[in-house]
Amino acid sequence: MAILEAASEVLTHSEGFALMPEIARRAGVGQATLYRHFADRHALLAGVIGHQLERLETHAAHTEFRRLLRETLQSLITLRGLVSLARRLDPAMQERYLRRVVAAFTVPLRRARESGHVRPDLVPEDLALLFAMVQAVAETTADVTAARAAADRSVDLVLEGVFRPAG
Repeated sequence: MAILEAASEVLTHSEGFALMPEIARRAGVGQATLYRHFADRHALLAGVIGHQLERLETHAAHTEFRRLLRETLQSLITLRGLVSLARRLDPAMQERYLRRVVAAFTVPLRRARESGHVRPDLVPEDLALLFAMVQAVAETTADVTAARAAADRSVDLVLEGVFRPAG
């Protein structure tokens, strides 16, 4: 767990593959221990993505849809480096990860639709489009502050299109 947390932090703040020694140092383990758990950077990246997906799945199980969607869209900004690395994976693997993300939203979305909080035609597959839109905004500039501001604005616009007005 310490390795995955350290790797998440390092990979989140870097646009390329981080050095394994830095991850080992932050995790408080030796490089040999790191390599025993993860043979190479690709295995580590897969482990980190799996770890992040498990966190999302656990959180989604008991979070209302609007909050979950906002947090997930904002995490595309926060985890920009990691998302950028994930986009370099083969398309089949990217699709598997996306299916897990969308599946995590299925129950909260169903509850939100049933309660009338979201547009009735919103389906889980639409979420992939929302994620892609915010991701594109987050990647428009190397300036993290400007990207965050633009992506935050896009999150607000996206949510206004998804949710029904109160009252």
